[in-house]
Amino acid sequence: MSEPAVNPAATSFPTSTISLPLGLEVLRTYTGVLVCLEILFGALVWILVASSNVPVPLLQGWVMFVSVTSFFLSSFYLTLLVTGLADRINTDWNFLDVFYHFLALLFYFAAFVLEAATTAANGGAHIKLLPNGTDSVLCITYPRGNIFTMLSYREYSINVAATIFAFVVTLCYGGSMVMGFKRWRK
Repeated sequence: MSEPAVNPAATSFPTSTISLPLGLEVLRTYTGVLVCLEILFGALVWILVASSNVPVPLLQGWVMFVSVTSFFLSSFYLTLLVTGLADRINTDWNFLDVFYHFLALLFYFAAFVLEAATTAANGGAHIKLLPNGTDSVLCITYPRGNIFTMLSYREYSINVAATIFAFVVTLCYGGSMVMGFKRWRK
């Protein structure tokens, strides 16, 4: 008796759609470099916000959530590309790349705005040491808006740096989304 013919469609999967090179070659592309910058600067946002003792948890909680989640998702995405596992997973990676970077862009823009609002809510408050003692006095020049924070100079500087890096990460995600969209439309 002869064995039944094997249907090739039942034993193989369609190839995944990805236009990026796999392996370490992905790091030579603009997209690979931008993903590395997203990871690096996103980690800086995460570290800076955490080191500021999170003076406004309601606003900065979202910043922490976005930066930590995006850090791990971008690291996972880069790992899939560098190890070549993306080629073994049957999906449209070009569309997934655009979709992920679009969502990350929206979330990081919101995080940037909230971090900037937290920093700007300092309202000109600063802690000043009295000249003849170790006591300190709080000087408020003009409180603005509904949210008012009292940040030390160190916390204020850390939040300014976190705001700048959140903006840089937002630009990186925007650039990755634009390049992914161009690859997807080809």
